[in-house]
Amino acid sequence: MAGLSLDHPWAFTFGILGNLISFMVYLSPIPTFYRIYRKKSTEGFQSVPYVVALFSAMLWIYYAFVKTNEYLLITINIFGCVIETIYIVMYLIYAPRAARVYAIKIFMLLNVGLFSLIVFSTLFLTKGHMRQKALGWMCVGFAVSVFAAPLSIIRLVITTKSVEFMPFSLSFFLTLSAVVWFSYGLLIKDIYVAIPNVLGFSFGVVQMVLYIIYKDVKVLKEELKVSEEEELAMSKLSEVKVDMKDLVGEANGGEGMGKMGGTSLV
Repeated sequence: MAGLSLDHPWAFTFGILGNLISFMVYLSPIPTFYRIYRKKSTEGFQSVPYVVALFSAMLWIYYAFVKTNEYLLITINIFGCVIETIYIVMYLIYAPRAARVYAIKIFMLLNVGLFSLIVFSTLFLTKGHMRQKALGWMCVGFAVSVFAAPLSIIRLVITTKSVEFMPFSLSFFLTLSAVVWFSYGLLIKDIYVAIPNVLGFSFGVVQMVLYIIYKDVKVLKEELKVSEEEELAMSKLSEVKVDMKDLVGEANGGEGMGKMGGTSLV
């Protein structure tokens, strides 16, 4: 019961901080879903991150109940289940038919099928401390796979040299969340909570370093584009000036010839 015990004030403090930071992380996709609601279209956004986040929250709730007295883990993950369910429902409402069918398949496979298999296998095949240990390592394995997800974003940033799809604020709060939950796991002596957050912290730091390296590239590209457009406009203007001079010259030449012709005829 270290999580809520005043005999462990630091664990309690880090647990509360972890809840607050994770609360903000869970709310971070709100602008995305407001955009989906406003445009009545998912615009190519994927459902997998939200289905996976829901599964992760469900798994941590089950682990917390098996371990008992882990109220700080339960509170934030219940909130996570509620908010991710809302995101998924909104996605299903506005997604095209093919994307909606795919999202439902992933949801049924992961959140219904795999989660039910984990619950029944741990309930009937393990007991006591072994059940907690088995569940803990399942949570670690799945959390590592979730934390490894930013690898695709990191690769995209390096390839495109653009941080457009990797906002600094999200990377910062995810890193901060990893530090806080690692500290909480360390203080309550729970390696299953602590271990995955080492990887989360590492990926978070890499993302922030990449942001610092490439944050000005987009600005430079835009400035270069503007300068190229200005050069193109200037060259076109020069061509227009030349054409105008030619036209004026031709007009003056024609007029002179007309006058000369008129004089000779008279």
